[in-house]
Amino acid sequence: MENPAAIEHLAENLRLIALESGRQAAQILRENFRTGIRAEHKTNPHDLVTDVDRRSQLLLTDRLMSGYPDSWVLGEEHLDLPSGPRAGTQVQWIVDPLDGTSNFVHGVAFFCVSIAAAINDRLVAAVVIDPISGDEFSANLAAAYLNGRVLEPGPRPEQARANLMTDYPAAEAIATDGTLALEIFGQWVQDFATVRRKVSAALALAHVAAGWCDATIGFDTKPWDVAAGAHLVRMSGGSYRGLPLAPAPTAEHLARGFKATGPAAHFPSLDAAAERLAAHRAAKHPEPSTRPQH
Repeated sequence: MENPAAIEHLAENLRLIALESGRQAAQILRENFRTGIRAEHKTNPHDLVTDVDRRSQLLLTDRLMSGYPDSWVLGEEHLDLPSGPRAGTQVQWIVDPLDGTSNFVHGVAFFCVSIAAAINDRLVAAVVIDPISGDEFSANLAAAYLNGRVLEPGPRPEQARANLMTDYPAAEAIATDGTLALEIFGQWVQDFATVRRKVSAALALAHVAAGWCDATIGFDTKPWDVAAGAHLVRMSGGSYRGLPLAPAPTAEHLARGFKATGPAAHFPSLDAAAERLAAHRAAKHPEPSTRPQH
């Protein structure tokens, strides 16, 4: 589909489908919050999943593919469903049915449903819904919205007066990056007015889009963590940049790290941290030599 008007029309249609689907998933999260839901470990004790995650993704997969049949779903939870790519499909949904599972399990009201739509790896629509506040963030190719109102945050303050949200370093990052992870975090605490660890990349990105947060940065992320939020930030006038800690992917929301800032922001501490971390990891795991052996 090359016609710009047709793509814009499709983007709005996908936004509305995602909004309706996301509202239904958000209701599942809201009804089960602080009800003693038990969690399982996925990869380690810090990486949790619940039956609510699975139920939310089941619903979203069904509603999204019903709403736009020429589509497929890339979701965080692996379900026994026909949700992978199919020949000839046009639209990819990128879904996190419960971003911030750890917060949800521990009764902390900072989690969300996150849905993005992409065509050939180009993000065209996004929805992030906070089930507890009821805030609905969304975007098409024309604008970003909060509860139906266009988001137009003003220029961000200087670094020393700005607030930063980040989940780095988690326990896995400390194991990988050692004392450098703590040095980077300590430098952020000195350089920014406030640093908050919210443990939901999608909702942190939505807060940047709304102008409630000035910047957020993350490493070792997956597409479902950031895709919707990345589109929200860009369509509200902010900046989203993938941080390739490995060879750069075809689209920035597929990168393994990211930096997002509000309009007209300049935060050199974030760039310095990304450069230090990339150099550190490259030194630990250098690319194999391509020179011929003699």
